[in-house]
Amino acid sequence: MKNTIDGKVVVIAGGARNLGGLLARDFAENGAKAVAIHYHSDSAKKAAEETLDAVKERGADGFIIQGDLSKPKENARLFSETKGKFGSVNIAINTAGMVLKKSIDDVTEAEYDKMFDVNSKAAFFFIKEAGKALSDNGKLVSVVTSLLGAYTDSYSTYAGAKAPVEHFTRAASKELGARGISVTAVGPGPMDTSFFYGQESKEAQEYHKSAAALSNFSKTGLTDLEDIVPFIRFLASDGWWITGQTILANGGYTTK
Repeated sequence: MKNTIDGKVVVIAGGARNLGGLLARDFAENGAKAVAIHYHSDSAKKAAEETLDAVKERGADGFIIQGDLSKPKENARLFSETKGKFGSVNIAINTAGMVLKKSIDDVTEAEYDKMFDVNSKAAFFFIKEAGKALSDNGKLVSVVTSLLGAYTDSYSTYAGAKAPVEHFTRAASKELGARGISVTAVGPGPMDTSFFYGQESKEAQEYHKSAAALSNFSKTGLTDLEDIVPFIRFLASDGWWITGQTILANGGYTTK
């Protein structure tokens, strides 16, 4: 069964920049018909517009859409507007997330609620609405974190809020398998983005840059976005036989 990106309609949550932005460009370059680029905050609008321009330069159609995906109705709107514009949805990828590095003692109730809204609740309803919107033989990929395989302090709410997505993925793969839909989760290691640098001290940065078995072969020592993009593209095309799995793609930073 040959699966390609050609002619497919792709929805990318958190598609304005970093991994999501690079995925949008890559899918357009590899023949996608259209890319729906979701972004959350006003501060990401310019990046979303730039990503849309890049998608169109690569020959695909697309549009940008803002929304708070911790609200179920916003997930429904994301998929309904995409189907309304392009007639179908074939691939759905959720790269959105929020990180917090704090000891359990220092985490407030508001921070706890926010972390689970962004990383868990939003992911659940993205999967739910994607499952309803995807055409048969569609692909659904959620980005989690390699901290799911780590023994560490300070990331209780980040890894804890991402952990349920592993279970959502397994359940959805069983429920959607009869329609040929593959459902997977990908856990990159610490990536060379502002998402990483905003949380880590200089000392912690140096540790993470040397922690993976393949660190010496990375440009930065961290997980490079360019190493994750083709992996997700594979899962969304010829890698369709992989389903129900959470895969830690991190150069040997953590394992499960």
